[in-house]
Parts: sequence; C-alpha cells; structure tokens
Amino acid sequence: MFCQNCGNQIDDNADVCIKCGCLINKSTKITEEKPINAMAIVGFVFSFILDMVGLICSIIARNQCKKTGEKGMELATAGMIISLVFLSFKVFAILLAIIISTFFLII
Repeated sequence: MFCQNCGNQIDDNADVCIKCGCLINKSTKITEEKPINAMAIVGFVFSFILDMVGLICSIIARNQCKKTGEKGMELATAGMIISLVFLSFKVFAILLAIIISTFFLII
C-alpha cells in the first residue's frame, strides 16, 4: 500500500510512514492501482496511423485486460472502433474506385 500523505510505498501492517512520519490507519491506506496495458496504448495510437496494426494490437490488448485486470479496456475498445472505421473507409474507397474505373471502361 502507499502513504496518502507522501505516496511512499509502505508495509501493509505499518502504523507510521517511514518517509514522512504520517500516521497510517485503515481510512488512509491506499490500495495499489493496476497499470494501464501498454498494448492498449499502442493499439489506440496505431489505429490512426496503420489501422490494421492498430486493430490487431487493440484486440490483443482487450484480451490481456480481461485476463490480467489491467486498465485500458476502454482504450483498446476505442482503438478497435477507430481502426474499423478507417478500414471501412478504405474498403469503400477501393470499391468506389473499381466501380468508377469500370464505368469509364464501358463508355
């Protein structure tokens, strides 16, 4: 656990913080927070740059967050949604280009 006054990591059974001398009681104990999943951050960032890489990283991150309980589930979900939106725009643009090119070949 951590001291609420200075943030120093202290023993769970400690009554006083060694660093700042603050009294520790049950109401001032702070539990350790889970870290944010790094793959979720990578997936979110790559969803804007390389959407396929972002989608894969975000899917992996969601699975890791479920297994480990780390933070980042929302970030991974956002990365997946953004990647899918960009991918659908690309597919639409490719299909539109094919349709237009075949139209001009017919004429």
